[in-house]
Amino acid sequence: MRRRDFISLIGSAGVWPVAAWAQQGKQVRRVAVLMSLSADDPEATVRSTVLAQTLQELGWTVGQNIQLEYRWAGGDAGLRRRYAADLVALAPDVILTNGAASLIALRQETGTLPIVFINIVDPVGAGFVASLARPGGNITGFTLFEFGLSGKWLELLKEIKPSVTRVAIIRDGAATVGIGQWAAIQSAASSFGLELAPIDPRDAGEIERAITAFAQFPNGGLIVTVSTLAALHRELIGTVAARYHLPAVYGLRYFVASGGLLSYGPDTITPMRRAAGYVDRILKGEKPADLPVQAPTKYELVVNLKTAKALGLTVPDTLLARADEVIE
Repeated sequence: MRRRDFISLIGSAGVWPVAAWAQQGKQVRRVAVLMSLSADDPEATVRSTVLAQTLQELGWTVGQNIQLEYRWAGGDAGLRRRYAADLVALAPDVILTNGAASLIALRQETGTLPIVFINIVDPVGAGFVASLARPGGNITGFTLFEFGLSGKWLELLKEIKPSVTRVAIIRDGAATVGIGQWAAIQSAASSFGLELAPIDPRDAGEIERAITAFAQFPNGGLIVTVSTLAALHRELIGTVAARYHLPAVYGLRYFVASGGLLSYGPDTITPMRRAAGYVDRILKGEKPADLPVQAPTKYELVVNLKTAKALGLTVPDTLLARADEVIE
């Protein structure tokens, strides 16, 4: 789909067309969407397109029998809270959201409207649902991964550059997901003989300064854990890592598509398709309490050979053979 066509599609999803209201005997269902990325992020474009396409396959056509009302928080906590209140005030039939911070903001506004989430690591531990099999309230959705996956990133970093002995961990230390990933990485570090240095940046400037300071000493590498801040500044992280020849491993593919070296984690597009299925089922009468929270069905290893070459690294054949995607 051309970007101009996509913008037209999403633009039509942000207003209630007069023609839709004028259709006699046809009910237009409202779906509110609160996303943590910026509207112009390429990943946001793909996710939104997939949502609209999947809903259409299920019989819902934007502007005819369904309307999508988007809000893009872009990592801004103030905007996130305001947008959560705005969307709840619309009294939509279903709310779709991604990430724990957005879900927390929505929970503060409603305990009754159906909510479907994607990209949350531990919804039971965070108190969002009673259990995975029986969510028990107005919330259900799709988890991102288990915390134990985070230890795998250290293994991959050592595999692609065995000389690494020091690893900076870029994380969100204030969020549950950041704490959980850090704990899993700590547990795995001793078996690889690695020294860890946590970095808890609050903005782009702190990201650049922290990586620069870390890079002043030899044998370093980076692990970039999954967080909204890292996603928003993934190009900066990749640029600074390349500047100091630091190999970096990420949790999601779109970091590597933006120039990162290597990632291992779940496919981020499939959850949007699956979430559209839950939206469809709720619109047809099912309750979130009865829809089990589901785990990822696919994990992918992605390697960027262009970045590896720029870093002076030779990717082992054993690693290339396991890769689901190689970017050249």
